[in-house]
Amino acid sequence: MAPLKITVIGTGYLGATHAAAMAELGFEVLGLDVVPEKIALLSEGRVPMYEPGLEELLRKHVAGIEGSTGRLRFTMDWAEVAAFGDVHFVCVNTPQKHGEYACDMSYVDSAFASLARHLERPCLVVGKSTVPVGSADRLAALLAELAPAGDGAELAWNPEFLREGFAVGDTLHPDRIVAGVRSASAEKLLREVYAVPIGEGAPFVVTDFPTAELVKTAANSFLATKISFINAMAEVCEAAGGDVVKLAEAIGYDERIGNKFLRAGIGFGGGCLPKDIRAFMARAGELGADQALTFLREIDSINMRRRGQMVEMAREALGGGSFLGRRVAVLGATFKPDSDDVRDSPALNVAGQIHLQGGQVTVYDPKGMDNARRLFPTLGYAQTALDAVRGADVVLHLTEWREFRELDPARLGAVARERVVLDGRNALDPAVWRSAGWAFRAMGRPAA
Repeated sequence: MAPLKITVIGTGYLGATHAAAMAELGFEVLGLDVVPEKIALLSEGRVPMYEPGLEELLRKHVAGIEGSTGRLRFTMDWAEVAAFGDVHFVCVNTPQKHGEYACDMSYVDSAFASLARHLERPCLVVGKSTVPVGSADRLAALLAELAPAGDGAELAWNPEFLREGFAVGDTLHPDRIVAGVRSASAEKLLREVYAVPIGEGAPFVVTDFPTAELVKTAANSFLATKISFINAMAEVCEAAGGDVVKLAEAIGYDERIGNKFLRAGIGFGGGCLPKDIRAFMARAGELGADQALTFLREIDSINMRRRGQMVEMAREALGGGSFLGRRVAVLGATFKPDSDDVRDSPALNVAGQIHLQGGQVTVYDPKGMDNARRLFPTLGYAQTALDAVRGADVVLHLTEWREFRELDPARLGAVARERVVLDGRNALDPAVWRSAGWAFRAMGRPAA
């Protein structure tokens, strides 16, 4: 039996990572995108985003690069993809609709329709995009209707669980694989695709379509709930004079709770978590189960409220008056470290709010500067943390990069106008900063 050939439809963050990982697992892979510039870049073994290890993995496998295995190619031709692949992974984006909570399915629908028209032989089409529950049933019907192969073009749903900054490892060594299938043959094909991680011990969970679709949104909703819970506790600690870091440590020893994602701060952002929980609420409403997820509205509200509270903390640090003419250094632009993603970044949101209120804001981030400039061109930007802090009346630590944790407070203090630092991520060591003469404040912690 000939080895399976894999295609990946959509070569953004998810698709590029999945394509490179499939090549690493030994498959011949053909990636498709409708953006010529993206195809050209990937064909050179380069990626349009920062993700540790991804570019190296691409260069190891992209055809035409000296020393590569040649197992990975890219195209814009739907007919070529359909003729090539035994298993087609659909990895296109599902953004939030403008002005609504609901998910925009137009890219997924277009990808399925474009692929289906060229499917002339039996194959498995595998959805990996995060979609509203019920989408797989509809897309399976679309495949059957449009594909010349008819029922031979079968659908499966295999949600992704990538963490930005760890995407390559999460794909090659997943903590679980979820397969929403309707037949034993579809399950068999997916087990063949993921034979290596299954052999390493990755759990393989077989479900129906709705459950597979719900797994990703349920996981993200639980994660968002945990983050917003500890941020709500930070608000209570601030009011009561408690220490949310010690509180988190104490409850984290309870094995029913665990200590992960209990670091209070300015909240979550990015291109997935916020839009996924909102789309989940919207879909629950369509299904008549909106009351089951009303708590997510408060989770979202707590998360967004933290950004405004950071702005107010900065105002208080400057004496409680106007930001007008005051110099504010912001360390961090991305929504999380080890990424260049600034989508719905709490750090940039805070920086933007202070700037709109008259503050002279200077931002530094190890990887997110170019993306930040495109999104917020009116902010000031520095080439180093030291340059960002130079002349600052207050320093805001808003993305927990390792580089910021390792900064020398004494060196920064020598160039700052005032030694005032606000830790919006509870990742800096208060004792180290205070010993260097800084007034140190962190969200949910005592002032001294």
